[in-house]
Amino acid sequence: MARGMMAVAVLAAGLATGAAAAGELQPRTNYILRCTGCHGMDGAGSPVGGIPDFRNYVGAFAGDDEGRTYILHVPGVIGASLTDNEIAGVINFIMANWAGSSLPAGYTPFTAAEVTERRARAVDDVVGFRRTIVARLAAAGVQTAGYPWP
Repeated sequence: MARGMMAVAVLAAGLATGAAAAGELQPRTNYILRCTGCHGMDGAGSPVGGIPDFRNYVGAFAGDDEGRTYILHVPGVIGASLTDNEIAGVINFIMANWAGSSLPAGYTPFTAAEVTERRARAVDDVVGFRRTIVARLAAAGVQTAGYPWP
């Protein structure tokens, strides 16, 4: 058992390597710890489970003003116990790794200040909000990942 505990400690230390002076974890580490349970290590999500696929789709939301607000209101983000800087880092990590061809030209990375401002906006029905954004993007010829929620 002590051997297993040491392995966990070594893994945790390795994941935290390079953490910010304020004790923040690196974006990849936060993604692993906070996002892989639903979106997986490869960003594929779980269409059967209602979790959208990031790969070549998530960038569509980053290129849309309301889409950027939506990203910050999905349950795993709005309820995250991360700093706004860490959230910006994770979202930028996701965009860099999985947005692919969906990332619009001139994409602007998320900042802590933007995260603070957009998370403060009221979004009463995140599913309905997403549907409105997706309909507008689809009308403009922009494809997004499937989403089975009612």
